[in-house]
Amino acid sequence: MVHLRASEVRQLLHKFVVVMGDSVQRAVYKDLVLLLQKDCLLSSSQLKAKGEMSFEQDRLLHGGWWGRRHNGTHYREVREFCSTHHLVRVYFLTRAYSPYVEKVLLELLRGEHGPDVVIINSCLWDLSRYGQDSMWSYRRNLETLFWRLRQVLPESCLVVWNTAMPVAETVSGGFLPPEGMPPTACLRDDVVEANFYSAAEASRLGFDVLDLHFHFRHSWQRRQPDGVHWNQNAPRRQNTGRVLLISLKRKSWNGPGFVY
Repeated sequence: MVHLRASEVRQLLHKFVVVMGDSVQRAVYKDLVLLLQKDCLLSSSQLKAKGEMSFEQDRLLHGGWWGRRHNGTHYREVREFCSTHHLVRVYFLTRAYSPYVEKVLLELLRGEHGPDVVIINSCLWDLSRYGQDSMWSYRRNLETLFWRLRQVLPESCLVVWNTAMPVAETVSGGFLPPEGMPPTACLRDDVVEANFYSAAEASRLGFDVLDLHFHFRHSWQRRQPDGVHWNQNAPRRQNTGRVLLISLKRKSWNGPGFVY
């Protein structure tokens, strides 16, 4: 794997980066914030922390400790890191498209500066917490999300859709349905099906796709015991690839497509 130093990332990365998604995407945000400042990996405690007031000189804008920390579908967490040359923001999502996601998109639309890069994924919560027809509603919500992204974001914005990473046969985590709700017995297979559809739909709408499920299919040793989350090497590997992709796109635009 190519190793980038913080000084190189600061030169290669665009100014305003938005990350949207679940706790796996939040880890991507945290690693990126750290990588812009230091040549080291996240600690285990940093990786697991949720909704803290500050992380490596970032700030909590909404939700988290400002509200009530819980594992419900209405959990919110918005964080932001700002330096002289970079702005990185993360929005915690529990569904691909919802009134809250629409509110986030309008916030980006009405902001003083549109994002240069949007890194986004939503899958595990969608498939686990929204009833028996979750796959059908997920596909409909994806279509709406991609359509709205195309409408709202500036044409110059690079959108990278991440496929969901592989999950173990047995999983545990905050996104799982509480007691009394139908179990997610086939989540591993559902993720594969959802990734196939989301990647195809994102590509059809002209967005780039980073197939993390493919890249990490043999990296089970980097997965945490809960079968869902990953150790600190995983987000660093992802961000190294993303920064190089962003740099390549900026220097020589060759149209959107899959990134393997």
